[in-house]
Amino acid sequence: MPLTKEVAKGSIGRGVLPAVELAIEQIRNESLLRPYFLDLRLYDTECDNAKGLKAFYDAIKYGPNHLMVFGGVCPSVTSIIAESLQGWNLVQLSFAATTPVLADKKKYPYFFRTVPSDNAVNPAILKLLKHYQWKRVGTLTQDVQRFSEVRNDLTGVLYGEDIEISDTESFSNDPCTSVKKLKGNDVRIILGQFDQNMAAKVFCCAYEENMYGSKYQWIIPGWYEPSWWEQVHTEANSSRCLRKNLLAAMEGYIGVDFEPLSSKQIKTISGKTPQQYEREYNNKRSGVGPSKFHGYAYDGIWVIAKTLQRAMETLHASSRHQRIQDFNYTDHTLGRIILNAMNETNFFGVTGQVVFRNGERMGTIKFTQFQDSREVKVGEYNAVADTLEMINDTIRFQGSEPPKDKTIILEQLRKISLPLYSILSALTILGMIMASAFLFFNIKNRNQKLIKMSSPYMNNLIILGGMLSYASIFLFGLDGSFVSEKTFETLCTVRTWILTVGYTTAFGAMFAKTWRVHAIFKNVKMKKKIIKDQKLLVIVGGMLLIDLCILICWQAVDPLRRTVERYSMEPDPAGRDISIRPLLEHCENTHMTIWLGIVYAYKGLLMLFGCFLAWETRNVSIPALNDSKYIGMSVYNVGIMCIIGAAVSFLTRDQPNVQFCIVALVIIFCSTITLCLVFVPKLITLRTNPDAATQNRRFQFTQNQKKEDSKTSTSVTSVNQASTSRLEGLQSENHRLRMKITELDKDLEEVTMQLQDTPEKTTYIKQNHYQELNDILSLGNFTESTDGGKAILKNHLDQNPQLQWNTTEPSRTCKDPIEDINSPEHIQRRLSLQLPILHHAYLPSIGGVDASCVSPCVSPTASPRHRHVPPSFRVMVSGL
Repeated sequence: MPLTKEVAKGSIGRGVLPAVELAIEQIRNESLLRPYFLDLRLYDTECDNAKGLKAFYDAIKYGPNHLMVFGGVCPSVTSIIAESLQGWNLVQLSFAATTPVLADKKKYPYFFRTVPSDNAVNPAILKLLKHYQWKRVGTLTQDVQRFSEVRNDLTGVLYGEDIEISDTESFSNDPCTSVKKLKGNDVRIILGQFDQNMAAKVFCCAYEENMYGSKYQWIIPGWYEPSWWEQVHTEANSSRCLRKNLLAAMEGYIGVDFEPLSSKQIKTISGKTPQQYEREYNNKRSGVGPSKFHGYAYDGIWVIAKTLQRAMETLHASSRHQRIQDFNYTDHTLGRIILNAMNETNFFGVTGQVVFRNGERMGTIKFTQFQDSREVKVGEYNAVADTLEMINDTIRFQGSEPPKDKTIILEQLRKISLPLYSILSALTILGMIMASAFLFFNIKNRNQKLIKMSSPYMNNLIILGGMLSYASIFLFGLDGSFVSEKTFETLCTVRTWILTVGYTTAFGAMFAKTWRVHAIFKNVKMKKKIIKDQKLLVIVGGMLLIDLCILICWQAVDPLRRTVERYSMEPDPAGRDISIRPLLEHCENTHMTIWLGIVYAYKGLLMLFGCFLAWETRNVSIPALNDSKYIGMSVYNVGIMCIIGAAVSFLTRDQPNVQFCIVALVIIFCSTITLCLVFVPKLITLRTNPDAATQNRRFQFTQNQKKEDSKTSTSVTSVNQASTSRLEGLQSENHRLRMKITELDKDLEEVTMQLQDTPEKTTYIKQNHYQELNDILSLGNFTESTDGGKAILKNHLDQNPQLQWNTTEPSRTCKDPIEDINSPEHIQRRLSLQLPILHHAYLPSIGGVDASCVSPCVSPTASPRHRHVPPSFRVMVSGL
């Protein structure tokens, strides 16, 4: 039977006919089907369901009995015909229908195709993903059944292969929203299913979202027409996407499609290589446009010929002696024989190995890459062998390596810089050395009255508190880069305890000293009040006990734990395709705010108490006792620095270097300024004012001399501690007064020499009365007028009317009062003369009238008893 041609310009296309004719000619030359000829009737349906069904039914009703149906391009027509073939026991073989719907063997059991299905690319994509170790992908699908079916099949292929589909997006007209969502979900490998018109829009959106380049890989269908981007350029421009922008976004995409012709140099079933066939095809089509399906149509004719050959061999071998031309549409047996023969197809054709699995062609899938405005083949996948072969050095990624399937998050612990820690540690060590020097100075000079009066034991506690504060800096700088997690959690508690105790120790001792000065000088009743250092230690201990109670409750109820805070991702400073997720360790607990509020409230009350004491004792003018000015300065600086440091530290909690630097500098500054304000003035005083130390030694020598002269004499300090401290301070400050006393001493020495010239008239006051005179003079120093001194003297004389006088000649004690200079009358006269002199000499030391403003020989009250006395009646009173 001759070959008949009944075809127009329909869906089969003119580009396929040259391939079919070549196959028919070669089969005829091979005499493959002798003594029969292949009668091939071609019908044009024009992708119209009505026309397709009419052509099919006309062929069934009016034409000869057909053994097989070859063709079917449009999915709608092909699916309708394929579904009805089972009723006529006809096998259909398509060379161009790629729709995945036809893969359903329950619905289309007699349908076969030489072209791979659209779903056939999914195993190839899986192989490509595994090859580059991409385990996280996203899909972008156009809302068309064809693409949705491929996407659904891909989901099933990837399921269980340890590949995650992190996001699935679809669109109808505008893909920009879906592209933006993919970027938001950090999708780097995008598997697209859309036609070439939508592809231009997709890549324009990708350009706007910066989803291209070395960090992204697009995998899309590869069956678009050549230079498809040029055809849709006008539409892309309408969406404000320039051609260069479109090409920039497209650069590097990978297209996946079936291979039109095998690239292997192997002879096919026709005896020719695929390359030889292609040359013959190009020569035969003579000006007719090529079709990408011509190779599958060529192999399809050979499939039909081989199937019919095997069917005839099966019939010949059977005992039924049935011929193949006896086939009719109701012959189920012969129809099954042809169906089985079709399933046994296995040969190498121009499109590769031709073999069916459940009616689906196990073909070859090619991979192309868009490089410099052209598509380059970079690899192929053999579905029969399930192997992927990448062509060496053909695939080019825009980075130095294939893109990552996701943003590689490198969790990096934000740690304190080692150079910064070293610098601050060095400053801390210098501060501790300075504190040690102050401690040595305080211990060495503890017997110096300047140091002794400032409570050296309290000074030692201040130094100890400062050193504890310094030591906490070393612990604040130790983080996860230096110690383990468990050790860090322990350090959270230790450094809090050390800093809290150090603060309370330093300022508690300072405020305790100030409280003692306040208690003494604010004693309105002027009673004798002695406050020893042991009591001050009890006060500091009480403050520390409150601290310990708070800290113990804190540790027992809600202890500090190590927590890790994760911050937003940051780009890699080295430019690698990774993102840095900073981690930061914190010492926190559930009710951190409450506990910090309790500690801050207690420390704040302590600071306010210190400010109150400093203000109350601001007028005490004894530097050795009163540190109120320096305490005020220290509290001011510490308070301001703590407020600023706490605020800045809270704002920079995500920057450990800045936070540690601020905390360390605040502690160093506060500790240093406190120690310096307490000890530097004392150090300067001892170095620059040696007279004060000398005077202290002279006063101590005088007191020792008095003790040697009289066992009953006691120091002024035993009468009243506050009065003694005031007297000693004023003596060290009033240099002019000392000069005045020196001048008076010289005058007294002259009088003594004159008296020694008349030994018979020289008398001495009895030794056991020195203390009484000293008491009189001491009390006179604290009076506010000479009248008070006179009243005290009068009371003293009234209480001791019978004074025991010792003379060189006892027999003269009863002589005339005018001649006896040691009589009570003469003594009273001499004292009335000398007391005003001494009173005016000591007035400046207690804030009285300057001694130079009144005549030393005249009483300010101008009493009749206070008159001028001849020089011969003046007498020296020792022990002053």
